[in-house]
Amino acid sequence: MSEKATIPFQGTPEQEAELKKVIEAHRDQPGGLMPTLQGAQGIYGYLPIEVQKMIADGLGVSLSEVFGVATFYSQFSLTPKGEHKVSVCLGTACYVKGSDKVLEAVEQKLGIKAGECTADGKFSIECCRCVGACGLAPVMTIGEEVYGKLTPDQASKIIDSYLTEKGGE
Repeated sequence: MSEKATIPFQGTPEQEAELKKVIEAHRDQPGGLMPTLQGAQGIYGYLPIEVQKMIADGLGVSLSEVFGVATFYSQFSLTPKGEHKVSVCLGTACYVKGSDKVLEAVEQKLGIKAGECTADGKFSIECCRCVGACGLAPVMTIGEEVYGKLTPDQASKIIDSYLTEKGGE
């Protein structure tokens, strides 16, 4: 569908003003970096380098400290997420039933790899370790929708449905 996402950062002046308020609220607070990063991710949806620099400058900490915390905790993302977040379970039950092939089919259909976002910002793919639906293995989620007992062909057809019907929403 598309090449690897190289989506440029597109923050708005409103987002920047909101981030400055978050930074100001945590500037002199011990341990203020963590809630600042959480607030920034809430504002932007991820933590691009431009936002990390604003946080470092605003809190008076090094960029390497900001980056270190942002990459240490799994709750933070350094890459944008698509409008439709596709997650393929690679937990044991799903994996032994072929979720790796489901993932390959989704990657091929969307033209991106796990951890990437399509250039149009519509889809991103991620892998997870367990969604708690082992009886439905292999499982894929798109947003809050859970799809189970998948074959690679079925996964591809589900993506097609989002590209045509749901993609235009």
